[in-house]
Amino acid sequence: MNSFILPFEKINLGHLAETGGKNASLGEMFNKLKFLGIKVPDGFAVTAAAYQYFLAYNKIEEKLKQLLDTIDSKSLSNLPDIGKQCRLLVAEGKLPDDLKNEILKYYASLNSAANETTSVAVRSSATAEDLPTASFAGQHDSFLNVNGNELLLKAVLKCYVSLFNDRAIKYRIDNGFEHMDVALSVGIQRMVRADKGAAGVIFTIDPETGFKNAIYITGAWGLGENVVQGAVNPDEFWVFKPSLELHKESIIGRNLGDKANTMVYSEDPLAEIPIHNIETPAQKRAQWILTDTEVQQLAKWCYEIEKHYGMAMDIEWAKDGEDQEIYILQARPETVHSQKSIGKIKNYKLTEKGTVLCTGKAVGRTIISGRACIINSLNEAYKLQQGDVLVADNTNPDWNSLLRKVVSIVTNKGGRTSHASIVARELGIAAIVGAGNATQVIKDGQLISVVCTEGDEGQVMDGSVAFEVTETDLSTIPVTITQPMFILADPDRAFELSQFPSKGVGLLRMEFIINNSILIHPMALINYDQLADSPEKKTIAHLTAGYKSKRDYFISKLSEAIAKVAAAFHPRDVIVRMSDFKSNEYASLVGGRLYEPKEENPMIGFRGASRYYDERYKAGFGLECEAILRVRNTMGLTNVKVMIPFCRTIQEAKNVLQTMEEFGLKRGKNGLEVYVMIEIPSNVILADQFAMLFDGFSIGSNDLTQLTLGLDRDSEIVSHLFDENNEAVTIMIAQAIRAAKKAGIKIGLCGQAPSDFPAFSQFLVANGIDSISFTPDALLKGIQNISEAEKIKHTVAKA
Repeated sequence: MNSFILPFEKINLGHLAETGGKNASLGEMFNKLKFLGIKVPDGFAVTAAAYQYFLAYNKIEEKLKQLLDTIDSKSLSNLPDIGKQCRLLVAEGKLPDDLKNEILKYYASLNSAANETTSVAVRSSATAEDLPTASFAGQHDSFLNVNGNELLLKAVLKCYVSLFNDRAIKYRIDNGFEHMDVALSVGIQRMVRADKGAAGVIFTIDPETGFKNAIYITGAWGLGENVVQGAVNPDEFWVFKPSLELHKESIIGRNLGDKANTMVYSEDPLAEIPIHNIETPAQKRAQWILTDTEVQQLAKWCYEIEKHYGMAMDIEWAKDGEDQEIYILQARPETVHSQKSIGKIKNYKLTEKGTVLCTGKAVGRTIISGRACIINSLNEAYKLQQGDVLVADNTNPDWNSLLRKVVSIVTNKGGRTSHASIVARELGIAAIVGAGNATQVIKDGQLISVVCTEGDEGQVMDGSVAFEVTETDLSTIPVTITQPMFILADPDRAFELSQFPSKGVGLLRMEFIINNSILIHPMALINYDQLADSPEKKTIAHLTAGYKSKRDYFISKLSEAIAKVAAAFHPRDVIVRMSDFKSNEYASLVGGRLYEPKEENPMIGFRGASRYYDERYKAGFGLECEAILRVRNTMGLTNVKVMIPFCRTIQEAKNVLQTMEEFGLKRGKNGLEVYVMIEIPSNVILADQFAMLFDGFSIGSNDLTQLTLGLDRDSEIVSHLFDENNEAVTIMIAQAIRAAKKAGIKIGLCGQAPSDFPAFSQFLVANGIDSISFTPDALLKGIQNISEAEKIKHTVAKA
């Protein structure tokens, strides 16, 4: 009988043929990773040999084979009928008494260890499951909170039945597996009391972009099925592996999910359905499911699991609400991005903006249009036509055959590890999950566009929007001496853009992060307790829920956004420009009207460096400095440099550097480099003196052009005079480059002109610019312009 049962303590990856991929992996971790502190709940496997014994005992193997051989593998028209007959054959089978006795004997040993009747998870583990190229994830059934002998034996039989689910049969056909060559083992594992805690899914690679240095953690309150099924919008965390290895603070991003439902055990352990959902209390929805320490512990475990297996992994975890311990429940190879090699990049760009119907989390980086088909249940499957966009509350593995018809998926619920997200990635289609109200705002049959190219947020637009697609073979992109870099405003695109051939980020716009993510004026956060009761104060209280303090909210949000970019491009430089809002833009932030003056021309008013040492904003600048300190010192991302914008005089430069030092951000300390923007004529005229105070220059061509030509670039009346190619402007730029070269410091330029005008690139390269920064859509064209300019420079030099 030993061949029919194997306890986890005797299982490793070498037992895949006997215990299936899921159980082999559990045994491997249980035995070989426990010395690292990784906890896997104990259990045992009913082996594939036991399944074969069951088939022989009931004399149904040949009958199953004959039935399966009759499936029309092209049309699958008779699959539902054949699948039903197969399942009936298995369901009517009997577990042999000797097999039942062995199962119950090992179950009793789990009970004995726990000194009580043990609730277990009963999971299917096929012998072709959890392979690097075929996961079989969700194809077979699992049963949670199984308690007692009778229910345990029923659950084992149900697992055998699930080998013949329609979705599992189709998956085998699609992946070239012979039906009867795949056997089923059953894992019986002690339940973690996640119903009183939390659970979720982890990828040791970013599931959207394939960025390999990030660990992506999701989770919600209660049992993890809600996260796996996409029934809730979970909390999300991103952790940077190199910081983790250096024992630095490593969380580089997070999103608070609404976690609307909590899956818990039934109060009746003998209930036919032993789990159910309850509504999550509002207070718990506003709480993070894990502390920062727990996030980093989980990430460290998963990183060790990845290193042990030598590949990116898809991992399920749970936190026991009784003993407060965290456990690993499953680990399987990630099967989408780990199988890809980056050779060509497709770039989708909207050329017109449609009416946005709803938004959610973007899966994929494409744009697609199609007829919306709202499906509330599989009973409505007949409505779906080839090429439709499926719109549903959420999806589950029973929908897999249906999903192969669609060009895109939109769901109300779910996160990036939900069933809909995983299937969309496998099929290579765009999806928007967690949209909330998609089934309410989209009409059945409506023509819609799914837009997943605008960063983290996906948008469903009315009608068919116009867009263009360009494909670039990265092997054809020339390598240049002049460094091409990014101008970046959206940290959510950092992982994706880091795969492009850039030398880093020449300009990360801090004010965009504040405006899009933080939303609140920093001085309103600092003075929150002194604010009078108002709608704005209530908004601040709502937005900062879940954070230690109002200051912590600003510092955490800003530092993690910067860290996400710094991690994506590490070890390449990321130059962060300190905030450069104008007073009217600061006033639009929550609470901003209380702290901002009304200026006639904010463009040349209270902005940039002048704010940082002024008592009206100095404390707010202190929060910015603390965020940079956290990224560089606490997280270890020393590839971050800072840049001071709109610095009018030498004395102002000294004031800013002194103020930064007061807040702990000292130039030169821990290798910190401080750049200054060259965007005012005084910066060029006094460039030699500015070069003595700063480590580098970055020419802001937009402001330098407007101030050299004496025009307001916000004014439509004089906009036709705005021209970076004007001789007065190019003389200024050439003079700044000469001053930087004389001082031995780096100089770059941020602006649109080098990608729009090849002649402008030739001018910059000819004058010896070190780097040119481009917006994401202009980088590849900009590199081509630089390359051509360098060829011309070389030809001229030879002549």
